[in-house]
Amino acid sequence: MMDLILHGYWRSGTSYRTRIALNVKGLDYRQVPVNLLSGEQHAANYRALNPQGLVPTLEADGRIFMQSSAIIEWLEERYPDPPLLPREADDRAIVRAMAMTVACDIHPLNNARVLNALRDDLGADGNARKAWTGRWIADGFVALEEMVVRHGGLYAFGDSLTMADCHLVPQVYSAERFAVPLKAYPALMAAVSHARKHPAIKAAHPDLAPGHP
Repeated sequence: MMDLILHGYWRSGTSYRTRIALNVKGLDYRQVPVNLLSGEQHAANYRALNPQGLVPTLEADGRIFMQSSAIIEWLEERYPDPPLLPREADDRAIVRAMAMTVACDIHPLNNARVLNALRDDLGADGNARKAWTGRWIADGFVALEEMVVRHGGLYAFGDSLTMADCHLVPQVYSAERFAVPLKAYPALMAAVSHARKHPAIKAAHPDLAPGHP
């Protein structure tokens, strides 16, 4: 069995989605907390692992992998059972589009370093940063709601847990943290509510992650 070490922050959506995928694959892994609030991601020893100074970083038998969505894709290729992508190519493209709506269009605009930059560089107060976060989550969730209406079943896509759920559950956690109204997305929320019952997702919850205060 490969020696896996996940460096992440308990509340980070990217770390959360990676924990979900590792759990779904049934893999044993050790977690090393990286405290983003105290700046541990900028320390020289962490930068040696991850030149971007971001989380998560996955060590796998000494090899280093970065970017959560790329890590999840690697896990899918390296450990294909149980799958996080559908069998058909067209369906895989749809699932990836749902995941990337979170990973590329929603999450990067409301992660810690962007919110800190809004505060430090532009003088945005707490209310302004909250409004910014809500705007971009809502923009993405409008599109995702329609995708789930078209393609969802018990989960975001069909009746099996996929890469889309790995990304959606943490993003809803973030939306709830920032008090973003979610009533306008009933299909999305029904899928997330069901996914949250999955043992792999329960075990990945931020409250259970190392470093949780």
